[in-house]
Amino acid sequence: MAAVTAGCAVAMLATGPSWALRRPEPRPAVDVVAPGAPGAPGAPGAPEASTLPALAAKPSDSDLEVVQLDPDPAPPGGTTTIHAFVDNLGPDTTASPFTVVVTLPEGVTPHGPYFPKDCEVFQNGHRVRCVFGAGLRSGRSATALVPVDVSSDLAPGTYQGWVAVRSADDRNADNDRAPFDLKVVEPVQDS
Repeated sequence: MAAVTAGCAVAMLATGPSWALRRPEPRPAVDVVAPGAPGAPGAPGAPEASTLPALAAKPSDSDLEVVQLDPDPAPPGGTTTIHAFVDNLGPDTTASPFTVVVTLPEGVTPHGPYFPKDCEVFQNGHRVRCVFGAGLRSGRSATALVPVDVSSDLAPGTYQGWVAVRSADDRNADNDRAPFDLKVVEPVQDS
């Protein structure tokens, strides 16, 4: 851990990779007190409200890129796993969390467990959102794993989905989205 002094406050910075397995936990910058409650600004005997600006982490100079990876083929009614692969092209380590969103083709539904384990399904099962914390170093990658079920009604063929990444640090939006092709294949017949 390294200590950084800013005015009267001291912040502790983690020197290890905090992004690998956990979602950042939002914490309020100040205590929230109901108006009129003891200790609330303006209440008798309460300290005056601070006029200092809130400090926020400065975004890094990072370029997050989605790398196209196609999942293994699956038969109708089968399963496969989407690998949402994100690379930090740098030059800096990410200073902010980043979010990976997987958009699934029609007829394909997600099922857990996911990696990271706290990924969330939204848009009626059409998308999965995974949040990684700050600290992805330049030249390193992160992968969200989304297991999926292929509908038994899907005909053999190729179905396209998308992987996207969003971050306050990302300076190049041109490589933040990439497709993947999910191949639905004929089931193997036992002879």
